[in-house]
Amino acid sequence: MKKFMLAALLLMALLLTTSFLQATMADDTSFCGSKCKDRCAKAGVMDRCIKYCGICCKECNCVPSGTYGNKHECPCYRDKKNSKGKPKCP
Repeated sequence: MKKFMLAALLLMALLLTTSFLQATMADDTSFCGSKCKDRCAKAGVMDRCIKYCGICCKECNCVPSGTYGNKHECPCYRDKKNSKGKPKCP
């Protein structure tokens, strides 16, 4: 009986942990999505801008304000480089 109770308790803990992680990840996605949409509002190729902004936001947990510049607000975002040594983040 004790083994059954322990197994049930562990299963419940696992289910609660999983649901908490999904909620946290969903909040992060909406944060990055809204910030990148604002950042890329004036971009010539909006889909590409939003894609790379999203990648940078997830890694750095921040996006500079405005549609251009202000990268000093987020050093991680500013310092990311692509394979050619150019800025990765829009």
